[in-house]
Amino acid sequence: MASSIRESIAPTTGRRALALFTILTAQFMLSMDLLIVVVALPRIQEDLGFNPASLTWVLNAFGLAFGGLLLLGGRLGDMIGQVRSFRLGLAVFVLASFLGGLAPSPAILLVARVLQGMGAALAGPSVLALVMLTARNETEQARGMSLFIAVSTIGASAGMILGGALTEFLSWRWSLLINVPVGILVISAIGRLVAETHPKQARLDVLGAVTATLGSVALVYGFISAAENGWASLSTIPSFAAALFLFIAFVRTEQRHREPLLDLNLLGDRSRLGGLAVMALVVGVHFAVLFMLVQYFQRVLGYSPLVAGLAYMPLTATVFIISQFVPPLIARFGSHVLLTTGSILVAISLIGLALLTEGDGYFPAILFPLLIHAVGIALVFAPGTVTIMHGVPGEHAGAASGLLQMDQQIGGALGIAVITSIYALAAAPGDFVSGLAPAFGAGAAIALVAAVIAWASVQGGDHGERADRIDDQA
Repeated sequence: MASSIRESIAPTTGRRALALFTILTAQFMLSMDLLIVVVALPRIQEDLGFNPASLTWVLNAFGLAFGGLLLLGGRLGDMIGQVRSFRLGLAVFVLASFLGGLAPSPAILLVARVLQGMGAALAGPSVLALVMLTARNETEQARGMSLFIAVSTIGASAGMILGGALTEFLSWRWSLLINVPVGILVISAIGRLVAETHPKQARLDVLGAVTATLGSVALVYGFISAAENGWASLSTIPSFAAALFLFIAFVRTEQRHREPLLDLNLLGDRSRLGGLAVMALVVGVHFAVLFMLVQYFQRVLGYSPLVAGLAYMPLTATVFIISQFVPPLIARFGSHVLLTTGSILVAISLIGLALLTEGDGYFPAILFPLLIHAVGIALVFAPGTVTIMHGVPGEHAGAASGLLQMDQQIGGALGIAVITSIYALAAAPGDFVSGLAPAFGAGAAIALVAAVIAWASVQGGDHGERADRIDDQA
């Protein structure tokens, strides 16, 4: 994967470690920013005057811009250099975070969230390429990928913990402003720690970028509209129709373009395609669980933002711990077994959460399903990442990384939109708990679909060698 990029300029082990830490700090920041504001949504609504329908766009504006533009970001990284793309994207992200943290109105905050997503889409695909760039050999590459997977996996839930603490002790605005000093340090350091990659001259596939982005936006908006206006409304049906048309146009564009935004041959591998499907479905369910539970914590259990964030600590810690044992499990059992098992565990956890009532407390009604959910997520994320990135040629590393992160971001946005639309249709007015059973039940069904796809499409023995290398350094 790193054959087309120059060696790191960091000559010492300590300097390479600092470069890797800097890159992964940026990845952690990007991973947590979709949901870092979730625990602060009541404070944001009160402070800026959001209505309930528009409040969800504080999440979706970031997720759609991030996910929809990731393929374009991956290609730009290949064209202008991964370090340059990384720094430019982070600069946009930092400026947007500053704007959002000072936003005086809902409109300004939503614009800032869109700009944050755009910056993240430009920087994000370069992260994995730069992780590979800091390594001298395949063993160090495997170590970097293992850490990248761990950071990406815990980012969302850790963001909610941090967001809760910042909201409680400072202000919801610091959920965004915290990115400014961290981002500036990363931008300043990365150019001194990692050499620029060789830019690849190519024609930019503008039509492919437009159709992919607008198609993603139309699809997610369709589900959001269904939650707000119903499945048969004049805004829902046209959105789905537009999404279908745009995605068909995207595929036809990529087939005809001499230098497509996405090499469709990357989707010709059955295991990679299955891994993408499983990751999108499970990430979507995972994000929906985080989104729904934080409301249960605050609206039913009466938790403060800090306590609501800390309620995810068992999940974050369990995912991190279990992830350390996953590489040898991949080598022994194969990716398909872990992806299938993890998806089933996620389904079981959602069945447990579907049984929640208004009289239930955190222990054991939430904690036990949350721990099962954490184990399931850990068994999906690492094998899924290895499956998707396995065998990708070096010249397509940026595009494949963009595809992986687009899969996760769009999957997460879709998951929140689908589950909340089912919740909205089932919930009785003024009774928050009444819609949880259908919503979590639907999430369990989605996770079971992911389990079937994993077992049927992902090959078991293809990734043992890669997993062995990760295990050596995990």
